Amino acid sequence: MAGGLLLGGSIAALLTTALPAQGPSSGFDDPPPDKIVIKVATVNGSGCPQGTTAVAVAEDNTAFTVTYSDYLAQAGGNSDPTASRRNCQLSLIVHVPQGFTYAIASADYRGYALLQPGASAVQRASYYFQGSSGTVYKTHNFAGAYNDNWQATDTTDWAQLVYAPCGVQRNFNINTELRVNAGTQSPGKVSFMTMDSTDGDISTKYHLAWKECPGK
Repeated sequence: MAGGLLLGGSIAALLTTALPAQGPSSGFDDPPPDKIVIKVATVNGSGCPQGTTAVAVAEDNTAFTVTYSDYLAQAGGNSDPTASRRNCQLSLIVHVPQGFTYAIASADYRGYALLQPGASAVQRASYYFQGSSGTVYKTHNFAGAYNDNWQATDTTDWAQLVYAPCGVQRNFNINTELRVNAGTQSPGKVSFMTMDSTDGDISTKYHLAWKECPGK
């Protein structure tokens, strides 16, 4: 967990003139050459006990994936009241090729939920750079009756992307949360929501957007 994941990147076309009009004037649709390194600085939270979370970087530098194996919130029945909310805060040290910066353009989450009639659940995430006042929040609501896999995608318009500061090493923080509310469900029934699949793992993918730093 403490070690970085170092992967070679492919040579990418620098699309300085091919971006849509609403995009950043110096943005890129493809990642820059060289490589990206992501190290997990800290992992804290009831949804990600030690040893249950891993991070991997895509070979083409366009995304990284966070994998969970013990992320579950539940309410009702004999559930502990504190079990209705689970969260995980990831603090990542991200090294990008010199002269470039990055932002999170979108994030894909998935898992499984069993919500009784009258119950509800919320999946929430926030994204921010260490020392920055800009925090982006995204929320997805689910209502019972529900008994199926779930998927949620957070997307950010080009014009609203929050990029890492150029020339400064700032940790990137992702705080995710699952919350289940028993609501008016029948007494004795249990509702739950997980970020895991049948094999015990769930991949949450974060897609990167790139741009050139001034003065490069």
